[in-house]
Amino acid sequence: MQKKQAVVIGGGLGGLAVALRLSAQGWAVTVCEQGASFGGKMNLWREQGFRFDTGPSLITMPWIFAELFSSIGSDIKDHLELIHVHPISDYIYPDGVKFSYSASMPEWLGTLKNLDARDAEGFLRFLKLGAQLYEVSKDTFLRRRPLDWPRVTDASVLKHMPWRHGWGNYHKTVAAHFHSPHLRQLYDRYPTYVGSSPYKSPATLAVIPYIEFSFGGWYIKGGLYRIVESLLELAEKAGIRLLTKSRVEKIERSGGSVTGVQLADGTKLAANVVVMNGDASSVPQMLGENGNKGLPAAERSMSGFVMLLGVRRTMPELHHHAIYFSGDYKREFDELFEERRFPTDPTIYVNAPSRSDRSVVPGEGETLFVMANAPANDRDNRPDEWPDEWPDEWPDEWNVEQVAEARRRVFARLRASGFPDIENDIVVSDIWTPEKIGTRYMMPGGAIYGTHSHGWKNAFLRPPNKDKKVGGLYYVGGSTHPGGGTPTVLLSAQITSELIERYEA
Repeated sequence: MQKKQAVVIGGGLGGLAVALRLSAQGWAVTVCEQGASFGGKMNLWREQGFRFDTGPSLITMPWIFAELFSSIGSDIKDHLELIHVHPISDYIYPDGVKFSYSASMPEWLGTLKNLDARDAEGFLRFLKLGAQLYEVSKDTFLRRRPLDWPRVTDASVLKHMPWRHGWGNYHKTVAAHFHSPHLRQLYDRYPTYVGSSPYKSPATLAVIPYIEFSFGGWYIKGGLYRIVESLLELAEKAGIRLLTKSRVEKIERSGGSVTGVQLADGTKLAANVVVMNGDASSVPQMLGENGNKGLPAAERSMSGFVMLLGVRRTMPELHHHAIYFSGDYKREFDELFEERRFPTDPTIYVNAPSRSDRSVVPGEGETLFVMANAPANDRDNRPDEWPDEWPDEWPDEWNVEQVAEARRRVFARLRASGFPDIENDIVVSDIWTPEKIGTRYMMPGGAIYGTHSHGWKNAFLRPPNKDKKVGGLYYVGGSTHPGGGTPTVLLSAQITSELIERYEA
């Protein structure tokens, strides 16, 4: 019998995962990737012996990755070596406070100056809140579409429901648990994991710090792109057709259901099912519907200003992850989301994978992923939404002077926080702006997580995995349910493949 045909638009992590799951179900699968390499945001840059992940730098909930491999008859241990990152991160504050954040609570709490005695108890209550949210979400939000959730009256849901502090504003919930400004700033950071502001996000995002603290952070030897390389090896073995430089321009349909896709070069591929792994907001345009111009500017998550730096100096004093906080966190997020400009004093994330894995450097030296949050580009093909007055300092197309100024601000914060002076030791460098991120990965404005998580609708009612109107059209990846982040992207692949098995078998 001839196999049913599935076309996956986009070869990111979610696209490859759903392709493998569908292949295991007996589908003939074609993955169409518009770029020259697979992986989407989880990608790779190599130069002079330095190897860099260009996107995610840490994974959580490693059993979700293991489940993907086992679901297709493989074992993750035969493909990847997971390294537990300890401590999780260093936190460095402008007033000189510094500590290593780990699962050993007294070790780092005891280093804080003027620590309020109530903060230790507040920390335990905050973890309990996160645990309750996790127990509620793991069999609902993280496993099923909202319409498939158990009834709110079900005992299994009610048992763990956090009735207090779990449903308000994220920052206010943090402030209700912690009195130390250092701890407030630390836990206010977590909504940035989904490209959002702590001052605008729902308190249910407290599940994120709980997951990281309780289950740890993990790194893949050789870099996280090894995940993509392993999935590609399995895809080739499974006979999945993998096409690069194959941008899908149109989703074809007849009688209310998809019939295939058309590539930019005119090539047509027939399909019983089409799975969108790109940004869900671009689908109406691919269907030929008028009036849709993609993800609205006001709903875009943050982007980033990223420097990939290979330095000749080895720095054993660094840990794998470090956060160098700005002096005024509220002002930083006001600049990002209200003023829509790069922060005057940005918080800097420094990832040094070479401290855990010397295979990513050519002998001596370090690989550094240095990132500051930046607003998404708001003006890409949306002239009807341009404000009357736009900040002259940071127009969307970053020129040489603007990149240099952002770089100066990043290094100014690092120097002020005691980071080693490395500018004369840089051997290789690659800089990513929101414009470059958006162009390379076809992400509206370079918004890394698609829609931000401000408010309940954006946080929990993302586009569903199965299209409501078009038969045979499905979605996978960070722009759809359950949202951004590598584990949730893999969960979206599981949800989507199960829906296809249910409705298309």
